[in-house]
Amino acid sequence: MEDFAELFEDLDDPRTGNAKRHVLHEMVLIALCTVLSGGETCADMALFGRLKQSFLKEFLALEHGIPSHDTFSRLFRLLDPAAFRTWFIAFMQRFAETCEGVVAVDGKTLRRSFDRASAASPLHLVSAWAADQRLVLGQLAVGDKSNEIVAVPKLLELLSLKGMIVTADALNCQRQIAAQVIGQGGDYALALKGNHPALLDDVRRFLDDAATPLASASETDAGHGRIETHRQPQRRHRLAAGQPRLAGSRGDRQSHGDARDRRQDHDPSSLLPAQPSL
Repeated sequence: MEDFAELFEDLDDPRTGNAKRHVLHEMVLIALCTVLSGGETCADMALFGRLKQSFLKEFLALEHGIPSHDTFSRLFRLLDPAAFRTWFIAFMQRFAETCEGVVAVDGKTLRRSFDRASAASPLHLVSAWAADQRLVLGQLAVGDKSNEIVAVPKLLELLSLKGMIVTADALNCQRQIAAQVIGQGGDYALALKGNHPALLDDVRRFLDDAATPLASASETDAGHGRIETHRQPQRRHRLAAGQPRLAGSRGDRQSHGDARDRRQDHDPSSLLPAQPSL
């Protein structure tokens, strides 16, 4: 808890006088645990605190007991949203430093966020999801899906990607994003579709070449009313000069094409030796 409390040194407590009787980081931690447990309101935070008080006292002092819902409400009304966002990013970066495996970057439009009365556009969020930890490491709001390409580099800057594999859809199969992931010490697996027709054609011709030795593995998933078969041809030799590769990539990076039958052909990263960019 000492490390957790240190994160609050740069966050100004807007409360004054007797309102500070409950410690700031204890209230925020209770609120965080409440949200992670499905709570949404300040009343939920107070209820969670009362129900889990014995558990919370294992790592919190709670000198004055559990704050009331009004106390939680006053705190979050007074907190500076920009300052709190900066603190929360630093807090999440502590988790990102210990994460391993795959970080999935994707954009989603929030359901029912369109305001018809004011003709406001629906909220579109770009998120970085740590698949193994089942944790959102970062999130940015964008105007619409077309702005994802601009938002993804900013989101990646907030994360520690060393040793991680970053996945993204075909929209974000961009040279800048691939180079940034490599520069931050990570690897990438980017979907490749018709938005890069020349590269897609090169990859298809290479994989269809009878002289290309391939070993394959397949996996079938069922869900959302469909069945998908993912087939992975694995190339076991060094890429020759002139064969396709995203700029900024090394031998342990990969792209994959999404065929019409939902089968995804791609070049796994772990089997290739390092190569300079072409």
